[in-house]
Amino acid sequence: MPVRNVRPGPRVLAAALCATLALIGYVKVSHDEPAPTAAPAPGARAAAKNAGPLAPPSVSAAPAVPSAPPGVGPATRMRIPDGTSQVFVVTGRTKDTNVATATLYERDPAGRWLRTAGPWSAHNALRGWTDDHWAGDLRTPTGVFRLGDAGGRLADPGTKLPYDQDEEFVSPGVGFLGEPLEGSFDYVVAIDYNRVPGTTPLNKERPLGLERGGGVWIHVDHAGPTQACVSLTPEAMRQLLRALDPAKEPVIVMGPAAQIGR
Repeated sequence: MPVRNVRPGPRVLAAALCATLALIGYVKVSHDEPAPTAAPAPGARAAAKNAGPLAPPSVSAAPAVPSAPPGVGPATRMRIPDGTSQVFVVTGRTKDTNVATATLYERDPAGRWLRTAGPWSAHNALRGWTDDHWAGDLRTPTGVFRLGDAGGRLADPGTKLPYDQDEEFVSPGVGFLGEPLEGSFDYVVAIDYNRVPGTTPLNKERPLGLERGGGVWIHVDHAGPTQACVSLTPEAMRQLLRALDPAKEPVIVMGPAAQIGR
C-alpha cells in the first residue's frame, strides 16, 4: 500500500520548532522586565501631582543651656571663675539708683542656672554704682567679687562660710534719710573688694590702698541707701548666709542691669 505523505498541522510544527530551539539554546528567558504593578487608585495621580516635596525628618533640637544666670551678659560671664556654681546677682535699674534687686542662682550638674533664693529688694550706695570706686564717693563698686567670709554681732545663723561673731560689728548713728543704723551689722558677708580674702570682715587691710575704699559688705538693711555696701532684710540675710557654700565658690555680680548684661 503506497505511503501517503501527510503534512503535520500548524500546532505540531510550532511545538516541534520550540523544542528544537530549546535544544540548541536559542530560547532566552528575560529577567529584566519589571513586574506588573497594580493600577493607581482613582485620584492618586492628582494627589501625587499636587503634593509638594517630601519634608526632611524633623529633628528636635536640644534646648540651649545658658552659660550664665539671667541678666548676666557674655562679657560679665567671662569674669566669673570656671569653678563657681553659685552666683548672687544684684542689679540696679540705672547707674545712679540706690535701690536694687538681689537673686541667688546655682548651676546644676546639667549646667542650668536655677534660682535658689530671692528675688529680694535691696539697697546700694546713695549715688548708685561705679566701676572706679574711691573712698567717700558714695557709690557701690560694680563687677564680680568673691564671697568667702562672714560675721556679725549676732550668732551664726547656720552658714557654711567662716563666721566671726564679734561685738565690734556695731553701726551707731543714722543713715542718709535719718534712719537709725543700729543692727545693720547683725549679719554681714564680706565682698572681696580691696580686702584680704580668708580673714574676718573686720580686717582693715586694704591691698589697693585706703584711698580706694573698703569694708564693702552685704549687711542688714536699715531702710535707706548705704555708703558703698549692699543691704538686705534680716530674713533675707539669714537665708543668704545659710545658702552660701564655699565649696561652690560663690561670687557676687553687681551693678546696673545694662552694664552687667553686656
